[in-house]
Amino acid sequence: MKKVTAGNAQGLSVGQDEFLAGYLILPIEKVDKSYNAGFSTYIAAWPLLQNYPGHQFQTGLPGTWMFAQYDGEKPKELYSDVEGGLGWWRDTRFPTMTPKFIMGGVAPNFSEIANGPAHGWGTWEEPRGLYGVAQLSPWLLFPIDGMNLKQGTCGELFGYGYFNLPFTDPKPKTNGKDVPTGNHCWTLFFNANNFKGPVAFFLPYFWSHSATKEPRFAGQLLDSRPSDPNRQVQMETQYIPCRMGTDSKGESYARIAPTSFPRGADGRSVLVHQDTVYNKSALYDSVAAWFAGGAASTGKISTQGAFPRIFAKGGRATWQIHSGKSNKTQKKVNIAWSTFATSLPIDPNTFGYEWNGETTKKTTTKTGPLVMLPEYFRLENAGDEKNAKWVPVAADKVPVETELHKLTWETPKERPEKPYDTPEAPKSSWKKPGPVAGPFKAFLGDGSVVTYYWYRFADQPALLNADLTDAEREQLQKKVEKLHRTWTKNREYLPPPKVGKLADLDPAQLVKPPKGLEIGYVPIATRQELTKR
Repeated sequence: MKKVTAGNAQGLSVGQDEFLAGYLILPIEKVDKSYNAGFSTYIAAWPLLQNYPGHQFQTGLPGTWMFAQYDGEKPKELYSDVEGGLGWWRDTRFPTMTPKFIMGGVAPNFSEIANGPAHGWGTWEEPRGLYGVAQLSPWLLFPIDGMNLKQGTCGELFGYGYFNLPFTDPKPKTNGKDVPTGNHCWTLFFNANNFKGPVAFFLPYFWSHSATKEPRFAGQLLDSRPSDPNRQVQMETQYIPCRMGTDSKGESYARIAPTSFPRGADGRSVLVHQDTVYNKSALYDSVAAWFAGGAASTGKISTQGAFPRIFAKGGRATWQIHSGKSNKTQKKVNIAWSTFATSLPIDPNTFGYEWNGETTKKTTTKTGPLVMLPEYFRLENAGDEKNAKWVPVAADKVPVETELHKLTWETPKERPEKPYDTPEAPKSSWKKPGPVAGPFKAFLGDGSVVTYYWYRFADQPALLNADLTDAEREQLQKKVEKLHRTWTKNREYLPPPKVGKLADLDPAQLVKPPKGLEIGYVPIATRQELTKR
């Protein structure tokens, strides 16, 4: 058999630069702009491919883009949002076919990225987002490489969302300059089967300090702007392996790596459920009153301030097979997605697909039930650039001389990834004042081990690099101690789903604070590497 590994089809006379990429665009109705204090959603998690195809692989599962909301026209030449979620990324160091979760905060025009505590762009000498997220939960460890779901997750729903919470106060200056920093702390909540509650938050400084270099950004970013509730919901795929071949008549054929979607008992695939937007009465108002000396907020998001968005009929796919060595010369031809998939609102708040049983195949793997997409395609209207398309074709209709039948799709042999490290210098923010307990180790299902320590919340490195005074950090510490006492881990925060089952997080990430450190302390990962045991 001919092997196909990451970008390498050994011995084949077909091209070496073919792949499938594109978007699945979910139709969703617009809502009133007052629902601008956060959102939550439930996303199906599943193994898109059977085998990991190497670090060229990058695709998200269905997700969204949370942009700032503006009163008038959007500022020109400004791109900044939160666009993380479930998926696989080229810079993931310890991947498996179970997706991971990253936060995906994007500073203006991709100048910086913050994916989680100690995870972002840049180096520790010149960080570009590495200090952009503060750990909040005392019960959940956030690995540097991303949050792990339990290995083998297959079609279960993973709930998450972001809510604006007032942990900090607005500041008129940033880094000593006349640039304001707002107090919008966009806080990540999870709803999984084995963990519920707040996890971490983007520090306002992550957004605002960009304006010290470009003043036009002042007041235009998520530290001081509400969120736009009319977010797009899409599944962005940048690379699925593909190979092309030609028969003796000059007809072109293609084969993609086995690609799957989750399958329910009715044969349909649920992808997104209960995408909900919120106004301030859902959570912000009760927390602000609590922090101002009022009654304790329960932390449960009120449905009175919620609006579950409605999925409409329609939707479209832009999946294309790409061929060519560069973007300038690359040819892109649509695949005939609608011949094998039909998008539909399964109910007003649930989006999914029905499948053509003649061109797709039901299968049950060791992880669960799946629908396998067509693997072979034939190029129709090859000479017509506008109408050319790849249509599904049965394997026995593909000529032998294309050699496509000989392909196997295997995980390539790659060099072991380097560990994630954090600064060891005695005077660094990681060591001064430093942790109060550790080291501890968590062995994850992705084959890595995380070394972590317990830090007093206000003394975690991210907060020491957030342009906060000692007094400001102590005020923040008091607020977080209130949360740790009151917002326990074993109850509901996000509105629960009405369909399906909840996914589990990798249980190795669930931690217990050492005795005496239950309130006001958090686990911080300092190293992650492949396990040697």
